[in-house]
Amino acid sequence: MHTVRFELGKGFHLKQVFLQMAVMAGALLYGATANAGAAQWSSTNIQYLYGDSYEAIFFDPVAGKLDSEEVSASIITLEHVNGWKYGDNFFFVDITNPDRSGQELDTSFYGEISPRLSFGKMTGKDLSMGIIKDVLITTTMEVGQGFHNYLYGLAVDLDLPGVPVFQINYYVRNEANTETGSQITLVWLKPFSIGSLDFAFEGFLDYAYGLDPSEDNLITAPRLLLDLGKTWGAPGVLQAGVEYQIWRNKYGIDGIDEDVAQAMVKWIW
Repeated sequence: MHTVRFELGKGFHLKQVFLQMAVMAGALLYGATANAGAAQWSSTNIQYLYGDSYEAIFFDPVAGKLDSEEVSASIITLEHVNGWKYGDNFFFVDITNPDRSGQELDTSFYGEISPRLSFGKMTGKDLSMGIIKDVLITTTMEVGQGFHNYLYGLAVDLDLPGVPVFQINYYVRNEANTETGSQITLVWLKPFSIGSLDFAFEGFLDYAYGLDPSEDNLITAPRLLLDLGKTWGAPGVLQAGVEYQIWRNKYGIDGIDEDVAQAMVKWIW
């Protein structure tokens, strides 16, 4: 899921960023096009986020270990989700522009592709039972600066009153420089109204563990967004609000914790 990934003194040139963006987006869109006849729904959005207490990682030669310092950053995110005959696909890419005391740092890039296959859709049978709505095969590829991680496992989608999206994904997590570990990912969306105002409470939580020598780490990013588009008769087009990111043992590094409030605007089509 969404993670702000950058290190001091390291980054992508914009040409590299857009090239890798194009490759990832092309892979997703190829899959969507190949199954266009079976497409059921899709949604795309662009987000702008800004925060001022991200933990940027650097190597401290005196202490001989990785350390961090707080920086501000602006992030542009392209996000797409669709459902088709046999499952669903989720894709996003972050372009992060960090700033340290007025000194602009290297732009960095991070993205994920997450296709899932529904047992219910593939078998044509209703697998719902109690609060379980469906059971799925779930996969993710993470792409960032000099690394590709691969995740695969099983997921359940839950049927909760007033909560159209609640996923529990369990992954086997493969990284190049760690033991094979596990990850649990939760995803949720809860729309609600106060008077004439429409809101969305959404977000994700990732808990990765067993990735020796990396430490177990947890990241969650709940969002509260107001539907601004509704105020001029275009509901569901423009949202604004705040995302609060909490990260414990960032990147699996012991003791590096991040808490950052991010102002957020999201344009949806």
